[in-house]
Amino acid sequence: MLEESITKLAGVGEKRAQALADLGIETIEDLLRYYPFRYDDIKERDLIEINDQEKVTIKGVVVSPPVINRFGYKKSRLQFRMMQDHDVFSVSFFNQPYLKDKIIVSEDIAVYGKWDAKRKSLTGMKILGANQEGEFAPIYHVSKAIRQQTLVDLIKKAFARFGEQLEENLPLSLMEKYRLLSRKEAMYAMHFPKDLNEYHQAKRRIVFEEFFLFQMKIQGLKKEEKSEKHGIIIHYDVERVKKFTKNLPFTLTNAQKRVTNEICRDFLQPRHMQRLLQGDVGSGKTVVAAIALYAVVTAGFQGALMVPTEILAQQHLASLNQLFDPLEIHTALLTSSTKPKEREKIIEQLQNGEIDILVGTHALIQEGVDFSNLGLVITDEQHRFGVSQRQILREKGFQPDVLFMTATPIPRTLAITTYGEMDVSIIDEMPAGRLPVETRWIKHGQLSGALKNAQLELQKGSQMYVICPLIEESEMLDVQNAVELYEQLKEFFEPEYTVGLLHGKMKNEEKEAVMQAFNENEFQVLVSTTVIEVGVDVPNATTMLIIDADRFGLAQLHQLRGRVGRGQEASTCILVANPQNELGKERMKIMTETNNGFVVSQKDLELRGPGEVFGSKQSGLPEFVAADIVADANVLEVAKDEAQQLWQKENWQLLPEYAGLLSYLKENAQENQFFD
Repeated sequence: MLEESITKLAGVGEKRAQALADLGIETIEDLLRYYPFRYDDIKERDLIEINDQEKVTIKGVVVSPPVINRFGYKKSRLQFRMMQDHDVFSVSFFNQPYLKDKIIVSEDIAVYGKWDAKRKSLTGMKILGANQEGEFAPIYHVSKAIRQQTLVDLIKKAFARFGEQLEENLPLSLMEKYRLLSRKEAMYAMHFPKDLNEYHQAKRRIVFEEFFLFQMKIQGLKKEEKSEKHGIIIHYDVERVKKFTKNLPFTLTNAQKRVTNEICRDFLQPRHMQRLLQGDVGSGKTVVAAIALYAVVTAGFQGALMVPTEILAQQHLASLNQLFDPLEIHTALLTSSTKPKEREKIIEQLQNGEIDILVGTHALIQEGVDFSNLGLVITDEQHRFGVSQRQILREKGFQPDVLFMTATPIPRTLAITTYGEMDVSIIDEMPAGRLPVETRWIKHGQLSGALKNAQLELQKGSQMYVICPLIEESEMLDVQNAVELYEQLKEFFEPEYTVGLLHGKMKNEEKEAVMQAFNENEFQVLVSTTVIEVGVDVPNATTMLIIDADRFGLAQLHQLRGRVGRGQEASTCILVANPQNELGKERMKIMTETNNGFVVSQKDLELRGPGEVFGSKQSGLPEFVAADIVADANVLEVAKDEAQQLWQKENWQLLPEYAGLLSYLKENAQENQFFD
């Protein structure tokens, strides 16, 4: 069986099994799916058509016996001469003395290596076997303990012994529709393609398969979430909601109206709402959240708003209280620093229904926090939750509707994979009168001038952030940098202006206290590492200086830039960087050219890839072996559409055509029960 241990293959003992496990290969299937990262072109070439320094395969006759010269510790050069037609040339192999036995005078030999036209010599890399298949040799990521040839031999053995067990997992109709190779053919050709065309066909099949199987799980989860048995119908009071919206101190944008309608439509459905609300920094998501919470309360339900930090929770509560009539809506705040007596009182009022809306941190989904009739949970900035982590809210036992909000604009391809089980609403319009942040890029030599300009801004009574460079290897270095910069800026700005410091090694209470003090203008300059939270709202801050900006990703720079420009005054973000390469320069250029977060995040995805954009460990991004969600975005779209259509087909699980697909999904379903 394919899930059997790799030790079932001849030649794999405990030691080799461990070396393979270090490469992520533990089962036969792991080995068969361990695809090459590139291929060497090994088709035989004539000497007359080879360019200098080209890597080629030359076939000829050995015309001189191999000689080994040793020099230095474990260093050697093996030399012999070959003839192709009537041309004689020399061949050298470095540090591979064991090849001597394979070189026999008067016998044919094929050598892959680099050609030196001036010296008329070949620096050999490997000797190819007489029965070499195809024109391409696979090159794998290997280790000191596992050589390329060892891996190739094991993969061939695995195909010979277990290849017949590679059952088809795609329905015939899809294979015919997209002219796809069979699973067995494609997997074999991924390792040993006869030519370039066969490789492209194999890759196309494997990429589609990976995306389609993933989308089958995601769309199954989506269908399960939307089934009537999971939901609650929230019959909100339309007239009261209209009146509340009309009395807001500003007019909603068309985008805000559109997404509010989408959410309210979900409330009236007898299914569980799972909706992601995306909106750029300052697009007005909080107001949409307020309308949704108000609507839920008019139907007799309670609402909860969960945010990552205490200061954000306090800010959100203050914003909601400005919009709600305290006689009509009873709100409360619950965080880890809520005093025990106050916590008891809040929990009691929650249980008897006195509290309509609870705002807080993760404290509000802890054991013992029970609602009387919870209808809606809104989580803000939980974009790093994976599919499994998001189930925590559903497992509390009350099945409320769920709205996720994020100010991190997510490109469509990432939304399809990361939030595939959700419906997505997008606020793609900024409120009237909001001034775009002017972004400038300067070199380090221009920093003193920028600080003098910042002083002029501070004289007008505004505040500024200074963000320290990101040292990815070490949080301690981040802190060290911040402290050094803090000391330098104190010398520059004090005593006229006070400088504060914020970094990741501070305790939560200390961070909260610093942000509170900055909020109240006790500091005019705040030096910080990247712990400045998304959503922190200090309208008086109009300048941001980001030191070594080229060390940050585009999406992160955009998020940081969003901390300024939150008031009525024009704001500036200054990127200080001397990028060493074209990629760094390109990133700085993009930031100065656009304020649109969706454009920025798409560019970030193209330049860096999904793992880096999200932070692979906590992103919940699926790991694909051959597929790439950026390069293969069009295939991902097709796979999603096909999976959606199949789930809409009544009782597709009972049809014989889908037996192989269903069997594969069940074997790989883990906790998901919806394939039964």
